[in-house]
Amino acid sequence: MGEILRLLIDRIETPIGQMMIVADRDGNLRAAAWTEHKAAMHRLLRLQYGKNGFTLDPTRNPNGLTNAINNYFAGELTAIDVLPVQTAGTTFQRQVWRALREISCGTTVSYAKLAEQIGRPTAVRAVGLANGSNPVAIVVPCHRVIGSDGSLTGYGGGIERKRWLLAHEASVPEFRLRG
Repeated sequence: MGEILRLLIDRIETPIGQMMIVADRDGNLRAAAWTEHKAAMHRLLRLQYGKNGFTLDPTRNPNGLTNAINNYFAGELTAIDVLPVQTAGTTFQRQVWRALREISCGTTVSYAKLAEQIGRPTAVRAVGLANGSNPVAIVVPCHRVIGSDGSLTGYGGGIERKRWLLAHEASVPEFRLRG
């Protein structure tokens, strides 16, 4: 049996609810979720890292991650762009999650367009499922993916939060939503 993974957890008060962030001891963000989804986040962590076990140690501002996310909510939208993220997941999921990080702040893309961007134009539903399995809310910006008709569809944090995040990203002068 391998070594138990020691993870750090912090909570963040945001304008749209409390979040939890989980990082490893190297400072990589492993998960970010809304507090009311705590049970789902724990299930995901067990699924991804449960083979050898893990611990969650409460820590303030691991590797500056909490500050960066607070700065995003304060209007410094690019503060989260370079945060180190390390996730488990399938090869396909990680491909989708990497593509999500390439969606510029203030920009939205459709699930179909995202499928095209990763070279899998017929995998729209699979892209949607991978998007929904994203363990790192906001930093891996699944909220920037919309329906082909421009509708706000599917966001684990709820459509109201998705609407708020997109409006927040459009409210800073250098960013405007473009579809």
